[in-house]
Amino acid sequence: MTAANERSVLDLRLLLPALFAWAVCAALLSAPTGLVIAFGAGMIAAGAVSASRRSWEWVLCCVAVTVLLIGLLGHRSVADSGLVPSLAQRSATVRVEAKVISDPVRLPPKATAEPMWRVRLQITRISGRGEVSSARTPVLAFGGEALSTLRWHERVRAVGRLQPPRDGADVRATLRISGPVEVTSRAGPIEQAVEHLRGGLRSSTAGLPQDPAGLVPALVIGDTSRLPEQLNEDMRATGMTHLNAVSGSNVTVVLLCVQWLAGLIRVPRRWRMPFAFVGLGLFVMLCRPEPSVVRASAMGVVGLLAFRTGSRPAGAPALAAAILVLLIIDPGLSRSFGFVLSSLATLGLLLFARRWADVMAARLPRRCKPLAEATAVPLAAQVFCAPVTVLLQPMVSLVGLPANVLAAPLVPIATVAGVLVVVTAPTLAPVAMLLAWVAGLPAWGIALIAHAAAAVPFGALPWIGGWSGLALLVAVISILLVTGPWWWAQALRRRWAAAAAALTALAVTAPVPPGPVTGGWVAAMCDVGQGDAMVLRGSVGHTVLIDTGPDPEAVDTCLDRLGVAQLDAVVLTHFHADHVAGLAGALRGRVVREVFITSVDQDEGASRSDEASARGPTLELLARRRIPVHSLRQGDQLSWPGLTAGVLWPARILTEGSVQNNGSLVLDVDLRGQRMLLTGDIEREAAANVHRALAGSPDRRPIALLKVAHHGSSNQDDALVLAAGTQVCLIGVGRDNSYGHPAPRTLQLLARSGCAVLRTDQRGTVVLHLRDGVLATSR
Repeated sequence: MTAANERSVLDLRLLLPALFAWAVCAALLSAPTGLVIAFGAGMIAAGAVSASRRSWEWVLCCVAVTVLLIGLLGHRSVADSGLVPSLAQRSATVRVEAKVISDPVRLPPKATAEPMWRVRLQITRISGRGEVSSARTPVLAFGGEALSTLRWHERVRAVGRLQPPRDGADVRATLRISGPVEVTSRAGPIEQAVEHLRGGLRSSTAGLPQDPAGLVPALVIGDTSRLPEQLNEDMRATGMTHLNAVSGSNVTVVLLCVQWLAGLIRVPRRWRMPFAFVGLGLFVMLCRPEPSVVRASAMGVVGLLAFRTGSRPAGAPALAAAILVLLIIDPGLSRSFGFVLSSLATLGLLLFARRWADVMAARLPRRCKPLAEATAVPLAAQVFCAPVTVLLQPMVSLVGLPANVLAAPLVPIATVAGVLVVVTAPTLAPVAMLLAWVAGLPAWGIALIAHAAAAVPFGALPWIGGWSGLALLVAVISILLVTGPWWWAQALRRRWAAAAAALTALAVTAPVPPGPVTGGWVAAMCDVGQGDAMVLRGSVGHTVLIDTGPDPEAVDTCLDRLGVAQLDAVVLTHFHADHVAGLAGALRGRVVREVFITSVDQDEGASRSDEASARGPTLELLARRRIPVHSLRQGDQLSWPGLTAGVLWPARILTEGSVQNNGSLVLDVDLRGQRMLLTGDIEREAAANVHRALAGSPDRRPIALLKVAHHGSSNQDDALVLAAGTQVCLIGVGRDNSYGHPAPRTLQLLARSGCAVLRTDQRGTVVLHLRDGVLATSR
């Protein structure tokens, strides 16, 4: 085999075993410990048999799987030691001593009415329910402004309520902190020095316009604390979010700079790679050695090696080694979409980026050859990552590639200048401020590209969601890769025909904005993002709104589309912002006769909840509009023309779980003869009480429609769902939400119940008609 051929052959000897071990680790991540041990023993036995037969490929697979499973068991034994998992299952109030292992992050304003923050902690000591133990357990803590001042690696003491984590989380519990947080010891000198450098970058860029002031720290060290919300949304819509976090591209740029510095100061060639790795280690400390940063560092090293050498045989084993090492460090990455996307992007770089760059360069003028590399890298990454992103959001971006290509030349300039700001800020503040503008101008350009691309009409095509959509997109991409050169040649030969075909395809695939809903609809679940807003229509002209979602514009648009000019009533199940913050939009230009609210926040003891409540602002708005407000509790009855409702809950305050979620109004509705159960955000504690209330109801009819509680979270009461005998299950949930809603466990439960699941993240606003006595859907 010639040297050229050797460079073009992908060495799969280690990559395939690494991918196989990754799949096994993901499958067994939540499996019982006994099953993991048994599977590992079986792999050891299979490896021994394979070694005797000299089947070395299978031996490598067995060794890789065994190593990862040993790492998984080790992590599990450390994380599950102590009382944290058992106390979380009991929703216990605990006192903890912990180490801060991430920077505080402010939650999006729409998620809560009051400022709320989250931070990762590693609990080192815990006491609760009369028990005390040591631990090394990661938890995700939520709280108010007290969390905003915490710094990485500080030791703290706090009191809060433990709860089980959501499905797929990489922590063992969540902690709702109540009261102050006491800092018992500051971070060490190294951590303080790193924090000083990070603070210098923030202060040096503070004088820039809003977009670059937030984007430069995000580009350089992954600090998104000042990133404007609109810019963040536009970068998400255009597939540019890898730029506002530490990604493999950042790492590659940093490594290139360090290698250039090594050459400048005449470091011997054989020592330049170790020199670069030392520089990378310092960069990781600056960005925080969190899982995403470590992952990006490993993939950046692999990408640099492969792209600079053009050697796929060298790059594939490096990628395999990176996958195995990262999964040993953190087995939870095996189910992380970020890890999947990072690995696929690197694989695309290995397989196609160098080859495509050479092909493009051969067809471009000499002065334009750098454009070939700038196009090939994001193109290869997009090709490999697009099918997986369909699982997150059922659409295919048409603007992602052009936006990333346009931004690519600006990223290294902003990153390098930003690193220089970090280095000079502690001692040469005026120079750092000047360099901040050098970094800020290209960052401003990146922001303008994101805004412009996000504003392009039909910038994304709707696609089939789920695994079927992934398989279809893989098939389409594979066909295009194989037949693409032929199609390109045909398009060049028949340019008018190609233009006509492109216009026809655009006309067929371009989405059409939804128009007004016509016909005799009876119920609708509005698409308001991550929240609930349900509309019920009794007799003609009589409509009731259950919750308003988080966004006034979204609920206003939905009601306009439904032709709702007045509301007999608005029912607010509880006072979390994702159910009430859109109230102003529902009131806009409409007559609202009265509003009904839960009684829980008015009872003594509701203040024990450490969750943010929008009760005050909501009642102030209603008072200004002079709309009558009535509180409801179990046993109350409501009636409007063509629509009646009995209140099944709340009967009292439940202190287990979320006080406000478990205080949600639950309605047993009769709408034109169709029985519906609307459950707000109740969790399993309240749901068990609702189940008993339903069992004692004289109405024995099956429930035609269930509004699934809490956007399909995993905290459901199975008995209530299975006993309902529901035909239709509605889930109001936002696309690509950060909570993992709806949870896979809940979707499996609904499948067992036999109901048809309709989700607003997949279908948009769900409109229901009554046809021959059966609820039927319409868009």
